[in-house]
Amino acid sequence: MAILKIARMGHPVLSQVANPVEDPTDPEIHRLVADMVDTMFDAPGVGLAAPQVHVPLRIMVFHVPAGRDGDEESTACVGVTALINPEFDPIGEDTNDSFEGCLSLPGMTGKVTRFNEIRYRGLGLDGAMIEREASGFHARVFQHEYDHLNGVLYPMQMENLTTFGFVDEMKQG
Repeated sequence: MAILKIARMGHPVLSQVANPVEDPTDPEIHRLVADMVDTMFDAPGVGLAAPQVHVPLRIMVFHVPAGRDGDEESTACVGVTALINPEFDPIGEDTNDSFEGCLSLPGMTGKVTRFNEIRYRGLGLDGAMIEREASGFHARVFQHEYDHLNGVLYPMQMENLTTFGFVDEMKQG
């Protein structure tokens, strides 16, 4: 497959609402998803939305490595998931704040408030519905990628821009 160029903050494709995918079983969609997965791992990242690779479609890919849910001893992980035309609903009103990074804002980080638990759904590459409940890092990754499909970058979700900066500088503070 191919490694795709990642759009960076300021590119117009990142500020528009992505279009729904008509046919998730289309071979071109399968090729795009495969390239997105390769690009995500090459970057390296844990999620990628189609607008980030200059394609304004409602497609996201992500994975959750073991131990990334905030519990160092956790072995919970989510394998590579591709979702077409995803949607989600919060489960409850509880939120949490955590630092996020983004492949479209290389070297930057910021503290973002997200729902603790969500229920999401979307179509798989076979056209079948995928439905899951997610919490912790899994829920955060989904919400972050979902924002990309609506033209939203994580700094736009931040309540306090004093927690936004370069990763290297923020580690010193």
